[in-house]
This record gives sequence, C-alpha cells and structure tokens, in this order.
Amino acid sequence: MSIIEKKEKNLNLLINKLNSLTLTYSQPTYEIEKIRTEKNRILLQKNEIENKNQELLREHKYLKEKIKSLQLEVKKKLELEDSFNQEIEDLSKETENLVSEIEKWQM
Repeated sequence: MSIIEKKEKNLNLLINKLNSLTLTYSQPTYEIEKIRTEKNRILLQKNEIENKNQELLREHKYLKEKIKSLQLEVKKKLELEDSFNQEIEDLSKETENLVSEIEKWQM
C-alpha cells in the first residue's frame, strides 16, 4: 500500500469519525459547525491532493515516454557513429593498401 493510499485511508477514517461525532453527540451548535468546517476543509485538502497526484502521474508518464524516446534516439545515433567509424576504418585500410601498391610500382 502506498503512502498516498495510507493517508487517504486515514483521512477517510477521520472523516467518518467526524461524521459520527456530529450524529451521536449532542453538542452546542458552534461545536457542530466547527467540526463540519474542519470536515469540509479536510475533504477539500483531500481533493486537492488527489488532483495533484493525478497531475504528477500524468507528468511521470509523459517524462517516462520522453526518456524512452531519447534513449532510442541516442541508440540510433550511436549505431550511426559506429557505422561511420567502421567506414572510416575501412577507407583507411584501403588507403594504406593503395599507398603500399603505389610504393611497389614506384620502385
């Protein structure tokens, strides 16, 4: 269970307790209003946290996809670089062979 799920569970328990307090005890009206206000504040915070969590999850998904895309791009560039280096090496060997042949013919 994640931290967010634990907090949500605790928050829901607290809200239920607050609801039961207002239903079971005979308290002065200002106390009931105070509890309702606190309950509403907690519910509002819960909703804000859930919205932020959803936003973070969306951002996480986007960044994860972006990283994957960049990794593929880097891999392709490395493959191109390897291919280019191989071609340079092949050309270098070929040049050495040609120089060697030219030197043979000049002697």
